[in-house]
Order: sequence, then C-alpha cells, then structure tokens
Amino acid sequence: MSATRMMILGLVKWMQPVHGYDVRRELLSWGADAWANIQPGSIYHALRTLAQDGLLRTVGTAQVGARPARTSYEITPTGIDEFETLLRQHWRDCRPPVDPFLSAFAFLPAMPRAEAVSALRGRAAALRGGNVAARAELTTGWARHKPAHVGWMLELTIARAEGEVAWCERVADLIESGVPYQPGSAVDKSADESWSGWQADLDRDERDRGERDRAGDNQD
Repeated sequence: MSATRMMILGLVKWMQPVHGYDVRRELLSWGADAWANIQPGSIYHALRTLAQDGLLRTVGTAQVGARPARTSYEITPTGIDEFETLLRQHWRDCRPPVDPFLSAFAFLPAMPRAEAVSALRGRAAALRGGNVAARAELTTGWARHKPAHVGWMLELTIARAEGEVAWCERVADLIESGVPYQPGSAVDKSADESWSGWQADLDRDERDRGERDRAGDNQD
C-alpha cells in the first residue's frame, strides 16, 4: 500500500494538475498493475483518500461532453514530504515480494514427484517466454522510446527471471534424480505417505513444546 501511495503522489507531483483518469492511464502504460500490484480500480479511491489525508488537494472538477465529471488534483507540501520519505524508504527496502509460488512450494511433499518436476519445468518455460517478450520490448518495442531507467527496470526483471529459471531447472533435476526431501525421512515415499509422516512430526513437536512449557511452569 505504501508503494501505491508513493507512486500516485509522485505522478500527481509530476503531472499536476491532473485528474484520476490520466493518473490511471499513466500507471497502466507503465504496466504497474503487474509489477507493482496496483489495481486499476483502486486508483480513484486512493486519490480521494490521499486528499482526505491532506496529501493532495482538489483544484477543480470539469466535464467534457457526455463524459463523467473529472476531479483534478495537486500535491500539498505535506504530500511532497510523504512522497520524499516513501521514495527513500523504498530505495533502501530489501524485502522479498509476496509470491504465491513460495506458499505452494512449502508444501512440496504433498505433490507427486513427477508432477512437481513437470510444474517446475513448466514454470521455467513460462519465465523464459516472459524474458523473450521483455527483450523484444528493449530492442524493438515501446521501451526504446522511454527514459533509460525504464529499460534498466526491464533488465532487472529479466535478470530476476533468469535466476529463477536456473533454480527451477536445478531443483527439478534434484527431485527427478530421487533426492529425498520429505520431512522426517531420509528415504523416498509417496506424497500421501510423506504427508502422514509430516503430520506426525508436527504433532510430536507440538507435544514436546507443551511438555517444555509445563516444565517451565513447574519451575516457576
């Protein structure tokens, strides 16, 4: 959410006075709905919230033809301070993005081995396809007409995807070769058996924690 606030404040500061439609159009032209998780439908609400918080101010509402009336915004001094703070904060943040794949991979033992291998190689193929498209944008597409730093952002996306492709292929090879990875076991089992063993391990750990807690209470 703070990244969304930063981007909207920054765009208003850059384009002001500007109405929500142009902010939305600019963000979508950047592909920010994909890499910044900015939902197009949330932009107007975010503008109103920022105005209520005193970070933006409305400078007028106009209607052209049969189109809906559009409210224009400018950034306030407080909004500039907020933008500058968030900008520098996010430059220094090194937090991993929220990735549903990692949630699924945490349950690798619940997947049949062959299916896991296929899924990882399919993921690698999809990432390679995305990199082909990104490289085309760099050489012959819209990125050629953008400032240099836009191309550098695409290069970062490509580099991250290349790292994940290599990881997917390496782990797929390990799983296919029979490397054991089921919790609580050094030998391979089916997904159902490994899940049962995993649950038994969790139950044992919970009992052990309970016994330690009770022992601590008795000492007190």
